[in-house]
Amino acid sequence: MGVRLMVVDDHRLVAEALASALKLRGHRVLAAAAPAAGAAELVISRAPEVCLIGTATPAEPGIFDPIVRIKRERPQVAVVVLGPVPSPRGIAAAFAAGASGYVRHDERIEGVERALMKARAGEAAVAPQLLQGAFSELLNPAAQPDDEGQRLLQMLTPREVEVLVRVADGEDTRLIAAGMGIAPSTARTHVQRVLMKLGVGSRLEAAALAARTGLLDRAGPVQVTSHPDDPGMPQGPESPVR
Repeated sequence: MGVRLMVVDDHRLVAEALASALKLRGHRVLAAAAPAAGAAELVISRAPEVCLIGTATPAEPGIFDPIVRIKRERPQVAVVVLGPVPSPRGIAAAFAAGASGYVRHDERIEGVERALMKARAGEAAVAPQLLQGAFSELLNPAAQPDDEGQRLLQMLTPREVEVLVRVADGEDTRLIAAGMGIAPSTARTHVQRVLMKLGVGSRLEAAALAARTGLLDRAGPVQVTSHPDDPGMPQGPESPVR
C-alpha cells in the first residue's frame, strides 16, 4: 500500500522530481512544494502520513523549526529529512526536532521509499552507515582549527592593540601619536612592533590580517589613552592581553 505523503525542498525542481518518482512507485503525493521553511503550514493543513523535507544545511540553527511545529500540531505525521552527509550535530538536530528519519540526498529512490515506509510504521529510518559515521566522528573528533584572531591578540600588548585598531582606521603616525598622547617616534616604534609580531610588511597588510581573523572585533572600540609624551621607547614592561 502506497504512502500518503508530501514532498518539500528548498528547490522546487527537486521537490517535483522526487514527487514524480514516488508517484510512479505507487505513492500518493498530496503536494510538492518549496521552500522547506514553509513546510509547516502546508503539512498541518493537508495532514499526510509522511512528510519528506529536503535541506542543504542540516546543521544550520533553526533549520528544523518547521518539524518542531509539525510534530506539535500534527504529531501523527512522520517526518523524514533528506539532506547531505551530515555532521553528528545535523543528525542530532533532526531527531531532536522530531524527525523519524534521515536519508542522504544521493540515496537511490528505493532507499528513500524504504525510509518513508519505515517512518510511517513508526520506526527510525536512518541508514546504519550514517549512524556509524556519526558515532565515529563523535568518538574521534577532527581537530578544530586554531582561533587565529585570539592567538594574534594575545601576542600584542594593550597599547599595541590600540595602535593596530588605529592603523586599521587609516590613521597615520601623526594621528596615532596625537590620539594616544605619545611622541610620533614612540608611535612609529609601536607600529613597527605590531608589524613584526603579526609577521606582515606593511600597515595595509596588518589591517587586512586583523580584519580577516576577527582580531578587530575582539579588540573592541579604541579607548582614548593618555600616555607620557615619551619620545623614546615606552618605559617598563607591558602586560599581555588576557
